[in-house]
Amino acid sequence: MVSVEELEAVLPSMTPWRVPGGRGVDWVALEAGLGTALPSDFRSLAEAYPVLVVDGFLTVSVPRPGAEALWASEAGNDEVLQDLFEMGDTGDYAPFPRPGGLIAWASSGSGDAFYWRTSPAADPDAWPVVVRGDNGDWSEFPVGAVAFLAGVYGRTVEVGGMPGDFPGHDPRVLGLSDDVR
Repeated sequence: MVSVEELEAVLPSMTPWRVPGGRGVDWVALEAGLGTALPSDFRSLAEAYPVLVVDGFLTVSVPRPGAEALWASEAGNDEVLQDLFEMGDTGDYAPFPRPGGLIAWASSGSGDAFYWRTSPAADPDAWPVVVRGDNGDWSEFPVGAVAFLAGVYGRTVEVGGMPGDFPGHDPRVLGLSDDVR
C-alpha cells in the first residue's frame, strides 16, 4: 500500500497543508453512519490533510472533524450516481450501499467522479478506484485512493477521458481549512 509520504514525494506542494498531530476525525462515528469501514490509506490521508484541491481541478473530499455524519451522509447518498444508475448509465456499477456499490472520495471541476468499488467480502484496503469521466467513460484501477493519486501525479497511472493538461506539470495544491465560521 502506498503511504501518504509517497504521495507527498510526487506532490510536494501538498505538504504545507499537513496538519501536525492529525485532524482528529471520529472514524467510529463516520463508519457507523456510513455502514462500512473505509480504506486505511484514505484514513491516513484524511488524518494528515484537510480537503485538498489540486490545480483547481481535482478535489479530494475528506471528512471534517465534527462533521463526520455529513460526510457519511453525502458519501452514502450520491444523487448523481443514483440518477445515472436508474437511467442505466453506470455499466456494471451501482451506488452504495448496494453490494459492490460505489462511494465517492474525489471529484473534478469538469464533472468527473472518483470512487471506491466496495465489497462486503473484501477488506476495504482491497477496494479498487473507479473513475467516471464527465464524458460517460468508466475506468477501474486496482489500487487505493492514495496509490491512485500518487500514480496520476507521478505519471505512472493514466486516466482516459481527462483534459489534455491533466495532470499539470507542476501541480499546485490548496488545502481547505477545517475551520468553518
